[in-house]
Order: sequence, then structure tokens, then C-alpha cells
Amino acid sequence: MMPDYMTSYSLKNIVLTSLLAINAFSVAQTASGIMVHPDIINQLSNHFGSPARKRLNQWQHLIKTSQPLPTREKLEVVNDFFNTLTFIPDQSHWGESDFWATPIEFLASGGGDCEDFAIAKYYTLRQLEVADEQLHITYVRALSLKQAHMVLSFFPKPDSPPLILDNINKRIVPAGQRQDLYPIYHFNGDGLWLSRQRGQGIKVGKSDGISHWLKLQKRWQATMESDT
Repeated sequence: MMPDYMTSYSLKNIVLTSLLAINAFSVAQTASGIMVHPDIINQLSNHFGSPARKRLNQWQHLIKTSQPLPTREKLEVVNDFFNTLTFIPDQSHWGESDFWATPIEFLASGGGDCEDFAIAKYYTLRQLEVADEQLHITYVRALSLKQAHMVLSFFPKPDSPPLILDNINKRIVPAGQRQDLYPIYHFNGDGLWLSRQRGQGIKVGKSDGISHWLKLQKRWQATMESDT
């Protein structure tokens, strides 16, 4: 457990410092997925306790063992895994009003905001070889909550309604069954789209125009090591 006196500012610094301490050796790309460097797991476990180690090890095991599954089962496994984590607003968790965490930051700290759930699911499903064009991180208006929200959309086909992976309604259902969500825009590693009722909507540019997404990708790439 993290000591009560530890502030959200120091929480963020602990995670980022630990991830950058070994730099390129933080995460290794392997044939069966990714492997977080043992020294990184040890550092994060020292700060956050054994639950951090357990979550990171479970995540690596999930990626390794879920490779052969059909796509729909991959969606279910990943959605269920991350939805066990705790929702924590960014301000109280990271000391910022809007901080987008990498999957390792999210798992190590034990929780995060809605975008952290969606981002972790996106990156994990990409590791499971689900095509990037099928996965879109989607900014919506949660009508019942009267607030902005973020989910992960999976498009079986470009012109079909997506399935929604969400941390509020934890069942994966077609977007048409989520009348409580009003989609505004969605993005992935390739582009940015304005939403419409069916299909992927209108592509309006590259996703690197989203500053939080660009910062997140740079931070994630800084912890990756190609398997050579």
C-alpha cells in the first residue's frame, strides 16, 4: 500500500521515474507479447506493494496466453481484466486535471480515469494483434452522468456499428444499445474521426494533433525495446 502521506504529485513522479530509470530496457517486445523488465517491476512493487507486481505479472500472462483466442474472446478477456481496476479522478490520482497514463502507469498505481481504462485496453488488444483500424478510443458524452467520458470502440467492419468496451457499463454491447452515450470523436494510432451513428465516421486528420495522445505515445515508446 502507498503511505497516506504520499501526494498525487509524488505518485506520478514515482511511476515516471521508475519507468525511465532503465529507459530502453523497461519493456521488451517478444514473439508472444511484451515483457516488463524485472527491475521495473521490483521498483514499482517497492513503492506500491505486492499488488502492483501481481497486476503487472497478470497483464503479461494475459497477453501471452490470449494470443490464440478468437477476436471476440480477446475483447472479453481484456475488458474484464482492466475493469477490475479502480476508477480514480486524475486530479486526486496524478495531481493534474487531465493526465493520460500508459498501461504500466495505470496498472502499477492500481487505477485511473476513464481514458486510462480505454487506453490500456487499446494497447493490450494491439499486442494481441487486433488490427489498429478496428480499435478506436472514443470521446463521448455520458448523458446519464452529464459529463465527458471515454470508451474503446471495436469496429468488426469499417461501416458497421462498433462494440463498446467501457468501465461504467462493463458488458460489451453494440453502440446502438448504449443510448446513454453520445459519441463526439474517436482516434487511434492512425487518425482522428468525427463520429456518426454508423461506421467509423468522417476522418478529419491525424491523431498526433491530440496533445495528450502524442505525449502518451512518446512516453510509451520511450519504455519499449524492440526484440532484436
